Amino acid sequence: MTQQSESTSGRTATTRTTPTHKATTHKTTTNTAGTGTSSTGTTAQEPGDPTGHPSPLAAPLPPLAAPRPPGERRVWPRSFHDRLTAPLPGIKTLARFAREGAVRPGREGLADIPLLPFEPGPVPRVDADTVAVSWAGHASWVVQIGGLTVLTDPVWSRRILGTPARITPVGVAWSALPRVDAVVVSHNHYDHLDAPTLRRLPRDTPVFVPAGLAGWFRRRRFTQVTELDWWEAAELSRVRFDFVPAHHWSKRTLVDTCRSLWGGWVLTAPDGQRVYFAGDTGYGHWFTRIGERYPGIDLALLPIGAYDPRWWLSDVHCDPEEAVRAAQDLGARRMAPMHWATFVLSAEPVLEPLTRVRAAWEKAGLDREDLWDLPVGGSRVLNDRTARRPAQGRGELRA
Repeated sequence: MTQQSESTSGRTATTRTTPTHKATTHKTTTNTAGTGTSSTGTTAQEPGDPTGHPSPLAAPLPPLAAPRPPGERRVWPRSFHDRLTAPLPGIKTLARFAREGAVRPGREGLADIPLLPFEPGPVPRVDADTVAVSWAGHASWVVQIGGLTVLTDPVWSRRILGTPARITPVGVAWSALPRVDAVVVSHNHYDHLDAPTLRRLPRDTPVFVPAGLAGWFRRRRFTQVTELDWWEAAELSRVRFDFVPAHHWSKRTLVDTCRSLWGGWVLTAPDGQRVYFAGDTGYGHWFTRIGERYPGIDLALLPIGAYDPRWWLSDVHCDPEEAVRAAQDLGARRMAPMHWATFVLSAEPVLEPLTRVRAAWEKAGLDREDLWDLPVGGSRVLNDRTARRPAQGRGELRA
């Protein structure tokens, strides 16, 4: 495991915040390590559910939150350990990790690097009523929605701390990007929060981040930073940004484990078109809850790589079959795989995630056209041009 050193002190805030998600805890098995491959603590789950799975007799879902003020300064708990799905690996797990060596593919697993799909093309030009996505690689997407251009977990660097260099180039040249209207960040691991890339942005770019992470951006002089708890939302130009749970964790230094939150994002256009960006996550009950609260997800951007060995990584990274199940749990109309073919973070052969996700999609009996298995650099336009009323989640409050 590689540990990094970057200060996370200096959080300032003026608004006392009560977390919107009440968690109970229980012990489970675990895994984890390095850049986005670890977790800690106890289990976050729905109240009254000791198994971590939603009960059919559970209380009705609360209404969606009204959007919070942009740039609000808030006070957060010192730790988010109570949101974890699994504790950190114990001594036995760490001993096994040391005994079995680095989690990297062997020579045969790396032999297919030249075959990885890489087809860079121009970012589509679309109007404000059309959704389009372009995959830059890993978890970095250019999402065009509601007239905005939004970057997800932007990593344009060739190398990130603690991992080998990219095995495919960045799929979308920085110079080819439209004006960036907003950035969403899922969590603080180095392969999702990349300081060199973010330094390329104007400091007045609106940034939406998990609770506890605003200080990192403000120390770098970003002026429009909105941090949210799970199930909270903000708006920008009538596009709604909802922060939702994930089965993961956070850590950037030796002393900041779970000091900031982690999660995914649901982006909703004024006409109701919805894109879900999962960030980094294992498989679990949150997908069903997200699908219930945000019905009609048009496209789910889901991770399919960095999953082997399962005894180490299953709690924090989906494998391809779990990603397909997650898309079904969400009720998503389409799925676009990500988090593969970019950085070598685990032991599976580099092409295996693609072959397995295609097989799982077919086995599930889903329409092949709805699996958007894009090459790095590829783009797709959502062609649902039928009139849609503005989408509302269950019991949504209109702001």
